[in-house]
Amino acid sequence: MTGTEPGRAPAADPSLERWRLILGAPAERCTGPLGTEAATRDAALEWLYGRDPELAERGVRRAGPHGREGGDGPSAVTAVDWLDDVHRLFPKETIERLERDAVERYGIQEIVTDPAVLERIEPSATLLRAVLRTKHLMNPEVLRLARRIVEGVVRQLMERLKPEVHRAFTGTRSRRPSRLPLARDFDFRQTVRANLAHYQPDRRRVLIERPYFHSRTRRHLEQWQLVLLVDQSGSMAGSVIHSAVTAACLWGLPGLKTHLIAFDTSVVDLTSEVTDPVELLMRVQLGGGTDIARAVDYGAGLVENPRRCVFAIVSDFYEGGDPYRLVRTVRSLVGQGTTVLGLASLDEEANADYDRALAGRLAEAGAHMGAMTPGRLAEFVAERLGR
Repeated sequence: MTGTEPGRAPAADPSLERWRLILGAPAERCTGPLGTEAATRDAALEWLYGRDPELAERGVRRAGPHGREGGDGPSAVTAVDWLDDVHRLFPKETIERLERDAVERYGIQEIVTDPAVLERIEPSATLLRAVLRTKHLMNPEVLRLARRIVEGVVRQLMERLKPEVHRAFTGTRSRRPSRLPLARDFDFRQTVRANLAHYQPDRRRVLIERPYFHSRTRRHLEQWQLVLLVDQSGSMAGSVIHSAVTAACLWGLPGLKTHLIAFDTSVVDLTSEVTDPVELLMRVQLGGGTDIARAVDYGAGLVENPRRCVFAIVSDFYEGGDPYRLVRTVRSLVGQGTTVLGLASLDEEANADYDRALAGRLAEAGAHMGAMTPGRLAEFVAERLGR
């Protein structure tokens, strides 16, 4: 005879538990009750997603603690309690998604303003963006703890971006072969020529037994300028972060003089802070309006040799200033020989969200418009320096 031990609930079907977690409390009539661990996961998910206003619009009542239908707001669980639960109950990828939704979707700012949370939370790009948006609300002690998040994310980005940026500046291709198998140095012609003996006519394929690669020679670089203007309005947090780190990676490279300018309705020259991207980001104040024309006028005054200058504007191009003045200044820069880039995004995913009408006018004035990752920007600058 089989059964359960006295006082212990029967084990729940794992597949039914998954459906219950996906569909929520109303599905419990069909799936049966959750087991203890799954119920704890459900409570953690409910604390966050139960505050979604769409649930009320659909007439779905939220479940309170222990599965009981509760009142109109989230339970008395604090952000610290919830964070402890999700770090104990979920894998890392799920934790990152939950933290991102908590901050960006539901605006639970305690996650980045509560010292108890900041002491234990893992740094991530999402949390760094939240810190930059809320640091004006923080007292000195909280700011000190928040700085740990800034330092952690900057370190991660520097480790990833610095080799990529420096690789773009290591030299041009030479005719000599290389034993280092890098995809960017793949020699297509030599590889095909050397492997023609392995051509298969029936399949119309060449079997590659040995690939060939170019080597690279170091360039002798003349002095160039990179003037990097970064919109610090509220929607541009990701771009500000990656611009700061990219500028730090480019700083001190032979043949390149880098300037970093942040702007909203005012203009702040951050060039002196470029070597310390952590301190630079702690100085950034996100929010406010946008006066791109004013920033571009300031940047134009920094140009020393127009024909040896890359002038990059990182913005969503929703201009709050004078668009005619902006287009006029860009046209003047291009006419003098300056390479002007309009970058709609500068994060690692290069997600583009920008005013296409103004971007089109700037393109007509001679600017190169588009979305570009930090690594691609470094390659573009390196190509210009190699001319």
